Amino acid sequence: MKLLSRQETLITRLAAEGLSNREIAERLHLSHHTVAAHLYRAFPKLGISSRSELAPLLNLQAPATRNG
Repeated sequence: MKLLSRQETLITRLAAEGLSNREIAERLHLSHHTVAAHLYRAFPKLGISSRSELAPLLNLQAPATRNG
């Protein structure tokens, strides 16, 4: 497994907590496209292919599903 950059680490943790790309972007003052790019680069480094795999990988409780 390759090491994540500081930004990739932060973004993957927020995504694992259940935040959307837009919510992460607002919190970090980034474009949601930038957030998506960081996740795109981080997933192969982590050996995963979906957001749902982040929480167990980072030892976080799975995010609650949202309605709407």
